[in-house]
Amino acid sequence: MKTSEQFDAIVVGSGISGGWAAKELSEKGLKVLVLERGRPIEHGKDYTGEHKPSWEIPYGGKPLRELYKEEYPIQSDVYAFDETSRHFFNNDKKNPYVYDKEKPFEWKRADVLGGRSIIWGRQVYRWSDLDFEANKKDGHGIDWPIRYKDIAPWYSYVEEFAGVSGEKLGLPHLPDGEFQKPMEMNVVEREMKKRLAKSHPDRTLTIGRCAVQTEPKNGRGACHYCGPCHRGCSAGAYFSSLSSTLPAAKKTGNLTIRADSVVEGLDYDPELKRISGVRVIDAQTMEKTTYTAKLVFLCASTVASAQILLNSRSEAFPNGLANRSGAVGRYLMDHTHGTGAFGIVPGFMDKYPYGHRPSGCYIPRFRNLNGQDEGRDFIRGYGYQTAAMRMDWKMFSGQVPGFGARFKAAMRAPGPWVAFAGGFGEQLPNANNRMMLDDTKKDRYGIPQVRFDARFRDNEHKMRKDIAMQGEEMLKGMGVTNITSFISDGGPGDAIHEMGTARMGHDPAESVLNAWNQAHDIPNLFVTDGSAMTSSSCVNPSITYMALTARAADYAVKQLREGRV
Repeated sequence: MKTSEQFDAIVVGSGISGGWAAKELSEKGLKVLVLERGRPIEHGKDYTGEHKPSWEIPYGGKPLRELYKEEYPIQSDVYAFDETSRHFFNNDKKNPYVYDKEKPFEWKRADVLGGRSIIWGRQVYRWSDLDFEANKKDGHGIDWPIRYKDIAPWYSYVEEFAGVSGEKLGLPHLPDGEFQKPMEMNVVEREMKKRLAKSHPDRTLTIGRCAVQTEPKNGRGACHYCGPCHRGCSAGAYFSSLSSTLPAAKKTGNLTIRADSVVEGLDYDPELKRISGVRVIDAQTMEKTTYTAKLVFLCASTVASAQILLNSRSEAFPNGLANRSGAVGRYLMDHTHGTGAFGIVPGFMDKYPYGHRPSGCYIPRFRNLNGQDEGRDFIRGYGYQTAAMRMDWKMFSGQVPGFGARFKAAMRAPGPWVAFAGGFGEQLPNANNRMMLDDTKKDRYGIPQVRFDARFRDNEHKMRKDIAMQGEEMLKGMGVTNITSFISDGGPGDAIHEMGTARMGHDPAESVLNAWNQAHDIPNLFVTDGSAMTSSSCVNPSITYMALTARAADYAVKQLREGRV
């Protein structure tokens, strides 16, 4: 194994948080190395499926069932996975984890530079003190070491750069941000909004807040609604590491990117009490190299970062690096997903939507805002992602009666409008929800595979029932008919919002990181991806990862210059 030249900072991962760490550290004058286990791709050039029509895709874009079953059994379940985007995703056969059918956890992964920032859903909602104070108030989990006031300016900072479109609502539990002009609701959604305000005055239907620009900025274009976004956005309208943070970092001349670089573990110097090296395996040649730096930012993703920490065992940390508390890998959380209601919206048959709007609508949390609501048998809450759309032949072909010429004629006309409301519910932190290393099963690099023991528990199941019931009730209030409610029996991982595993906290005896995302025991180690989360809220978490990363980078550089790191 060879040892490389010294860098000021090493960032492991190039996705949402890794891109931000690279940008902030390099813009502050540090020489930064980004290590990405996935293959290198270029913004625009490698979005090979972006505008490809179905007749140019093999088999019209239909699933390659045998291939998917053999090599992509987990990834092919993602809405964004198809023959126009498969090249962004992890190959489950080549890069497996231990999948337990009795306790399934769906670990969805990208395998390219930019990570899941290429294929994410782009919904961004700020947390409030309803979220940051929840653990302390109801006794589930430990208290966050920060509050909204600590992170609010950093939310503004990252929103200004990322480009977030949305509508200001003035809700204390869903703080407004730095928004570009909101996208437009369609005619049916506008009517649904009016009807909901009458039937449920305590609830609001708004356009989704999303990291997609509606106005050009920072060298990136405005959205022109071409979609689908998961194929890549060469205009750079939607935020990704490839279109925004990594180019900003490159502009400084301080950035080095090394793709195809699998981080095996981190070396610890017990005398200096610092990370002394990052051990890397080249994914193509299998050559091993150790890179050194003054700062290390671990941004590999919730599960992958914990995997690296657990695999970095030493005499000083026999249970994994920075794991004196035993919390690394534990308190794994996701959001409940796949529960809600849908139905037919009568009328509006002379209306049809235009383009591919890259965001639905949103109904913010209304449950348990001031303590536990009377009659509710669960704590915390949920929000809905919702939309109305006109059915096309693919959606309603099985419901069209007849055959022959009459059937063909019916299929040429669009179907009725449908509306749906799908809830995302908060999962409580629980020490028994965890990911671990399986030392009996190694991957092709000789690294122990990850395995999971995590499930939704009583509070989440009770919340799901309420999500389905309230979804049906609200749709009725909006004039929707033929309503069907549904409750998913899926487990964590399905929402692709996994977090926890290296949580922040006041006390080193029960947490991994302090209020600055800095490891309690290791001053030059920062973890700023979803691993750091101490609770899960019910909103999409990525904007919080961005804000925490920018804040941690600012603090780390100051500490470095003061000689404290």
